[in-house]
Amino acid sequence: MKPFIILIGGGTGSGKTTLVKAIVNKLEKLKHKSVLQISLDHYYKDLSHLPAKEREKQNFDHPEAIDWKLLKEHLTKLKNNEEVKMPLYSFVTHTRKGYKKIKPKKVIILEGIFALYDKEINEMANLRLFVDTEPDIRLIRRLQRDVKERKRTMQSVIKQWISTVKPMHEAFIEPTKKNAHIIIPEDPEGKMREKAIELIITKIEKVLRSKK
Repeated sequence: MKPFIILIGGGTGSGKTTLVKAIVNKLEKLKHKSVLQISLDHYYKDLSHLPAKEREKQNFDHPEAIDWKLLKEHLTKLKNNEEVKMPLYSFVTHTRKGYKKIKPKKVIILEGIFALYDKEINEMANLRLFVDTEPDIRLIRRLQRDVKERKRTMQSVIKQWISTVKPMHEAFIEPTKKNAHIIIPEDPEGKMREKAIELIITKIEKVLRSKK
């Protein structure tokens, strides 16, 4: 049985990871524990060949920052029920700090800002989702995350938002919304997300039952 592949895209800070956790929790409650989560962040190109100052100058919000060849190779293998060695990427050093062996599971969730960008990857997926969130909310979340988890200063995060994050979102991420089967508006109370999750879980359960 080939895995059921879900892509979850949307801008930085849109709530993609929160959605993944909610889907996984729902599936586990329904006794579907064979779920593999993959963050697209681990497939950024390794910049260990560049001096530290040069790494900081790279545009990480452009699709060319992603190692698409490796990602497609790994997704293809996982879809064919083969094990892969997923890179582990550090946003502190912008390098790969190692690899982790991962085995395919019944449900594979790939999450990231460019999850819906590549045509071949879109074609591999059974379900494509886009989390649609207001820019102001995304900026606040990005600030909180980068300062806490990636050891950035508030000034550097805001500068990057203005110079690359916002324009790259408009040029490359927002257009991928059209590739989604379901667009999920991020509302403050989470009611729209809850409704979307119920639809998604129903779809996954139906497919998993049919493959037994």
